Amino acid sequence: MLASKMLLSTLKDAPQEAKISSHILLLRAGMMKNEVAGVFNYLPLGLRVLNKIENIIREEMDATGAQEILCSAIQPKELWEESGRWSKYGPELFRFTDRHDREFCLGPTHEEVFTSIARDLVKSSKSLPLNIYQIQTKYRDEVRPRFGLMRGREFIMKDAYSFDKDENGLEKSYQAMADAYSKIFSRLGLKFRVVLADTGAIGGNGSHQFMALSEVGESDIVYCDCGYAADVEKAESLPNEYVDDSMGEVVEKINTPNTGTIEELKEFLNRDPRAMAKTIIYHDYLNEKFVAVMVRGDREVNEIKVVNALNTTENELVLATPEEILSLGSVHGFCGPCGLNVELLVDEEVSKMKSMLVGANEKDYHLINVKFGRDFTGTVGYFRKATKGDLCPVCGKPMSQERGIEVGQIFKLQTKYSAPMKATFVNEENKNVPMVMGCYGIGVTRTMAAIIEQYHDEAGIIWPLQVAPYQAVIVPINYKDESQSKLANEIYEKLKKEHVEVILDDRDAKPGFKFKDWELIGIPYMIICGKKSSENIVEFKVRSNVNNKEEISVEDAISRVSSAIKDL
Repeated sequence: MLASKMLLSTLKDAPQEAKISSHILLLRAGMMKNEVAGVFNYLPLGLRVLNKIENIIREEMDATGAQEILCSAIQPKELWEESGRWSKYGPELFRFTDRHDREFCLGPTHEEVFTSIARDLVKSSKSLPLNIYQIQTKYRDEVRPRFGLMRGREFIMKDAYSFDKDENGLEKSYQAMADAYSKIFSRLGLKFRVVLADTGAIGGNGSHQFMALSEVGESDIVYCDCGYAADVEKAESLPNEYVDDSMGEVVEKINTPNTGTIEELKEFLNRDPRAMAKTIIYHDYLNEKFVAVMVRGDREVNEIKVVNALNTTENELVLATPEEILSLGSVHGFCGPCGLNVELLVDEEVSKMKSMLVGANEKDYHLINVKFGRDFTGTVGYFRKATKGDLCPVCGKPMSQERGIEVGQIFKLQTKYSAPMKATFVNEENKNVPMVMGCYGIGVTRTMAAIIEQYHDEAGIIWPLQVAPYQAVIVPINYKDESQSKLANEIYEKLKKEHVEVILDDRDAKPGFKFKDWELIGIPYMIICGKKSSENIVEFKVRSNVNNKEEISVEDAISRVSSAIKDL
């Protein structure tokens, strides 16, 4: 490809709204162009990268026997009502009405559509197991799109669905997809962890996430050397008991002015937060009730665990307002379990405390020497967020913590969709039984961003060779110089014959400008034709070591690049 014919739109600076490296560099390198918040147009260079990521995904999916289809993004309300999700999914669902007043949505995911396809086309057990997938644009009306491709309103996703006769079949399909995903992300060059995950709005009884390790990731993961690893929404840890020897036996009310937070209470009383328990009140709009959750003073509430315990949704569970708390007979900042007339969820760590300090439901007052079972009771469960240093639930050793970008997730759906939607088959006993399903997703555009987060430097992107938009670029210092242009064109033609994806920079521009462009874009190999062109000597640069270049023969340069792509 000649650079003079390319749509190159590199920028010196990115727009102010771009905050993380992948967002900044995708815009600066001319890989994509912003349309509106959370919506992007992919330009030629960016689209080439996306196509290569998709092709790797296709190769590994096809190798498992999965078959590719393509579904419409438009989905009728009736399908979502069959599964029960039309009213539950939340405001992220793009809903619209056509001219005939029929209601639809733009698909954020495709469980209902794939289930309906299997229901209508599969009737016999002879057709099972079946795994079908697509690579398609999804739509979610994010309240606050941010971080470029990390959280957008429109994104490209690979989603697959397996249909089996029984649980044993599902286990085999699930493991096959887990193995395929590990191969995909390894081929893409990502450093990742496979972690236990919550099933969320998709549902089912088991899930794993594939997390690309990155400090800008929106997810925290905890893990142990024994092999246990989980997203904090799913993670658990052994109770870490703490005893405050200064606590007594008799409940006392003490004056604690202006101490509406644990930190203020710690400073005022000079007590360890582990001797305290905080009571957080939520409004569960789906179930039309208030609920209080207790965790130790040094802990945070795991709201996903609360959502699951209440069988509600994330969108319907919100913190109660100070006015609502007042109507319940308590005071914001001083809530406590004693005498509070709402459903109470008690973290197991709190239930094991010998005694504790809690809010008195009265402004500027707390209670000390309070005991679970004697002074209050509630439903005991796991409602705290696991964190670094917590004890592993498998081996009991302290766990570590990292941040990650969720690039893929797999689910054991079982019959969550097939049963209500009547996606059945006739088994060997001549009975109609629901198919047992699995669901497997990869965020294609998010994966592209994750690669950049792991592969970049101060000069720009460092694409792994297997996904780079082009594999090599030839840069004559002065294209008008006959010896340089002649050699550059010879190398260009030879590399094309070796099936190398190569660019010839024939632009009339200063060398420094051209070098910066290709370093920003992240082309893996650069061959520079300069003063020694008449001697068949070129400068050779590898993008992963931007400050190092060497003089080598043209033959060596061609050999290095062609050998590298043969190993892909």
